[in-house]
Amino acid sequence: MNFLLSFITAFIFFFQTNMEAVRNSYAKANLSNANTEAFINLAEEQPGTDAVTNGYKAAASIMRAKIVKKDRKALVKTGATALEGIIRGNPNNIELRLIRLSVQENIPKIVGYRSSIKDDKTFLINNYSKQNATLKSYVKKFVMQSKSFTEAERATLK
Repeated sequence: MNFLLSFITAFIFFFQTNMEAVRNSYAKANLSNANTEAFINLAEEQPGTDAVTNGYKAAASIMRAKIVKKDRKALVKTGATALEGIIRGNPNNIELRLIRLSVQENIPKIVGYRSSIKDDKTFLINNYSKQNATLKSYVKKFVMQSKSFTEAERATLK
């Protein structure tokens, strides 16, 4: 019994550590092409098929278009379609909404993938207080550096 409990605890700790690494890498991915590549590699290596992991993988597909020379449009379309499908299946997941908002904020306007910025921003503000401490911290860090939020909106996150 103790072995089983230890195994489950170790598994949960391993998964959380990996997700924390993915989040940290994602937060830095837009700073340089090297950081983008590091995030893409980390996201693609993630085991599991949960919605959040798949959301980061979809974002990695979109971000790959930033560093490759060909098939950019297809990469963005594939990643955006996947991300939209994941969010459609998990509309109340704040982390997925944060991923989509950050992608849409940073993608060139000419691509046209910017239709959910306002909705995701409102969702983050309205659902922030319902999250655990880890997600609150992650969301708050994103909001504080985001171009989409006003100072008054940032001040509402406590």
